[in-house]
Amino acid sequence: MQKINTFLWFNNQAEEAANFYVSIFKNSKITSVSRYGDAGPGPKGSVMIVTFQLEGQDFIALNAAHTSNLRLLYLST
Repeated sequence: MQKINTFLWFNNQAEEAANFYVSIFKNSKITSVSRYGDAGPGPKGSVMIVTFQLEGQDFIALNAAHTSNLRLLYLST
């Protein structure tokens, strides 16, 4: 069981980043994509969270507008 999950914070590029990472690592895949609904805060249908695995390691990518740069957090489970 993985004890720490890497959490990546993007302005609007979470899905593109996850697709890029999955394309360069073997045994990797997108596991889920969550999109904003009518309530927002992002435009309806735009990506909110992407979860993916790289070589069996879990990652979470979040789109959160109004950030000045990429944030990297580690979440303990």
